[in-house]
Amino acid sequence: MAILQITSDTLAVSPTSGQLEYNGQYFGTDSGSSRAQFQRIGAGTSQASTSGTNIDFTGIPSWINRITILFGGVSTTGASVMIVQLGISSGFETTGYVGTGAQYSNGNTTSVGSVPASGFGQNATASGDVVYGSMNLTNISGNTWICTAVMNNSSTVMANITGQKTLAGVLDRIRITTVLGTPTFDAGSINILYEG
Repeated sequence: MAILQITSDTLAVSPTSGQLEYNGQYFGTDSGSSRAQFQRIGAGTSQASTSGTNIDFTGIPSWINRITILFGGVSTTGASVMIVQLGISSGFETTGYVGTGAQYSNGNTTSVGSVPASGFGQNATASGDVVYGSMNLTNISGNTWICTAVMNNSSTVMANITGQKTLAGVLDRIRITTVLGTPTFDAGSINILYEG
């Protein structure tokens, strides 16, 4: 008979066959005594995107394989494209992002182009655009991350973004900024979800 054991946040012993334990993490085992670990979906601390030129999330654990960035009514003071940059312990990487962004309005494609080389983002924005939506970053292998996103950049324009970036080390931070790096955030909030 399977057992559900709820204890502290510290795993005292390795789960035995047929057992599921919750100790800050989920562990499942089968009759062959092999063990699978299932991470809970965690959330960062929501940050108000109402000032500054960058919104950073740091201290991302090394076991993370998927990150979802949530944009809630985010805008900046300028027309520079909003981008997401990935980083490692030595800092944020600002080159080597590849992919495509396509924008749609009233069922028609309004623009298609490469994502900026400095980060994952839409290929066009205008001053005053308010962004809602989400961007998923998924680790495909090693330090290579795949980007897929569905967002808007105004009340009538939706954008799909796809891309890839290989980092020089293990991802541990994310930055939301702009291509120019000078417009300041002036509305909304941003948060991340992460899972192993």
